[in-house]
Amino acid sequence: MEFECILYDVKDKVLTITLNRPDRLNAYTGQMQSNLIEAFDKAGKDDDIRAIIVTGAGRGFCAGADLGAGGNTFNREVRNNKGETEGIKDDPEWMRDGGGRTTLAIFDCPKPIIAAFNGPAVGVGVTMTLPMDIRIASEEAKFGFVFARRGLVPEAASSWFLPRVVGINKALEWTFSGRVFSPEEAKEGGLIRSIHPADKLLEEANKIAQEIVENTSAVSVAMTRQMLWKLLGADHPMEAHKVDSRAIYELGQGGDAKEGVESFLEKRPPEFPSKVSEDMPEFYPWWEERKFK
Repeated sequence: MEFECILYDVKDKVLTITLNRPDRLNAYTGQMQSNLIEAFDKAGKDDDIRAIIVTGAGRGFCAGADLGAGGNTFNREVRNNKGETEGIKDDPEWMRDGGGRTTLAIFDCPKPIIAAFNGPAVGVGVTMTLPMDIRIASEEAKFGFVFARRGLVPEAASSWFLPRVVGINKALEWTFSGRVFSPEEAKEGGLIRSIHPADKLLEEANKIAQEIVENTSAVSVAMTRQMLWKLLGADHPMEAHKVDSRAIYELGQGGDAKEGVESFLEKRPPEFPSKVSEDMPEFYPWWEERKFK
């Protein structure tokens, strides 16, 4: 599939999405947003894709929003002229944050996602990765939640994601200061898993991805991803008990559970038959879709 602002490459059941505006340090645009949402939706429905890696072309991961429009970069009424359209403000959809549309698409994707920071990631360049599952970085990476230095607030639903990833105190420190910080600080703060030489970054990302591809059930991983993310906001462990009880009951009758046990007992690699597109439990999805209003 051809996209304008990203590269979409599938190999050995792993999709690599590469942010591809290297002349602008892969700065985020409306077109990149549309490409990413479409790519994650497509990958989520493709049984030949078991894991996703996201990285950047050139020397940057993503420099944040493209500031080419100057002082009106974030003024939607000026840039889109929608504030002058009769009745438009009666529909809240017009004001939705684009980064949030992207992170919600990532949040809903059933495939495990690895962010491989090959270079600087600031603003939406880092917040878009918060709903990804594993983050690793090269020694060339830098990070910054720079919104307060631009007269803005954290976007892309990061006020929900960031405290859950790194804890409330670290989230507040990084967003209050808006400073750019090193991969070492990012690792210490829990934002990234590990730091690697630049020429070894994608090798490590693919190693993580292949561990998933070669050893796990696609349905099990898809369910696990949604259970852990969706239940972060549950008010009692009973909510998790309701979901995992039903999941264990239904999956326990399926071919993947049978193959998982038999392959273990026979000391051979598993060959799981179930597909995410066809074999998710009957009660999936168990959550109600949230509307922007």
